[in-house]
Amino acid sequence: MQDRILLALDEPVSEYLRPDVQSKLAYLDTRIGFAKLSDDGASMELLASRSLTAEEKHEIEEIARHLVKSMCEDAFEPEMKILDERTGAQPYDQNPMDDLLRRREVVKEGDGFYAIGPLMTSVMDYLEHRLLEIAAEAGATPYRFPALISPEYLEKVQYFKNFPHSLAFVSHLNESLPDIERFAADGHCCDGQVVADPSLFARPNAMLSPTVCHHLYNTLAGAKIAPEGLVATAFGNCFRFESRNMASLERVWNFTMREIIFVGEDDFIEEGLAKLRGAFGDVLAELDLTYAVMTANDPFFVGTFRDQAAYQAAFELKYEVRAPLPYADKTIAVASYNRHGNFFGRTLDILDSAGEAACTGCFGVGYERLAFAFVSQHGTTPENWPQAVRDFTMKALAKDRGFSF
Repeated sequence: MQDRILLALDEPVSEYLRPDVQSKLAYLDTRIGFAKLSDDGASMELLASRSLTAEEKHEIEEIARHLVKSMCEDAFEPEMKILDERTGAQPYDQNPMDDLLRRREVVKEGDGFYAIGPLMTSVMDYLEHRLLEIAAEAGATPYRFPALISPEYLEKVQYFKNFPHSLAFVSHLNESLPDIERFAADGHCCDGQVVADPSLFARPNAMLSPTVCHHLYNTLAGAKIAPEGLVATAFGNCFRFESRNMASLERVWNFTMREIIFVGEDDFIEEGLAKLRGAFGDVLAELDLTYAVMTANDPFFVGTFRDQAAYQAAFELKYEVRAPLPYADKTIAVASYNRHGNFFGRTLDILDSAGEAACTGCFGVGYERLAFAFVSQHGTTPENWPQAVRDFTMKALAKDRGFSF
């Protein structure tokens, strides 16, 4: 039996904060299976997966109030700045996920991770083709990084503090024959989860990488950057756990991304990102995508959200490319331009040519999200797509004789 909690807040959540508060409600409590902030931000509805005692209800209400207070108290609304925007044709208004799942072009393998079929792969290959051209024009040196990342590094750059809710840990069985035999005999899955004695698992000494650029900064620790600065590029699998927020391809646990990364003096970072905005704008025009490039903040955790988000907004350190999903009357971020100041330089002892802490910045494109935004605006039939994407895709799909529209 489910228990329902209707909680009136002391003060309504400001409109600009409501999406961030709503996203954090997914992490409220393991006893809560559904949480919804009201449209006016004045209350929330919580549904528990089982019957709760009065004491448990009170405890959950206090957790919810703490979340809202931590994120909203003394917060101020940043001025929203739009650098660029474009209106494309947007001829499609259905949820493309329905058709993609029906045709097995997308297959859900688990919560937040999907297998991608030939159609969407061809769109993502087009994006990769164009991003590699942009990276080459920028003089980027190619790198290849693992899906695993050092927890010691993530703690050092304050990822544990700022984004603990999205971390994904990697473990393995104890290097003990009796423990391995016990797991082999008794380990099993129930409702998609591994069921086994927790003592059989080793303490994690690796984590799944949340982004690409961190690997480059880690490799540069203690290094001095040449006077002309460093431009690098890499493609990788990234992992950010988003609980109940994970829905279709718009928000996944495991996604792929290409980044173009700059290390050097601050002017070098700013000029490099500005050039990329122009080059990537050409790609978005080829996609005939409706979008806006606007100021944004990272999804910091409750405890650091208010201060860190305000800092990013005040110095305009992050811009997102946000594309509408016509069927849902909302937008999603498909790419971002980020400046970090000299944080990584100071933290990791990366020096510029003058011997000062180097500045860093990066441009990243989430391939699943951008491909999903594309088919959300143009549909899943290649013949109806903009010419550049259609020609590339039809050529790729022609090689796969098993494919049919």
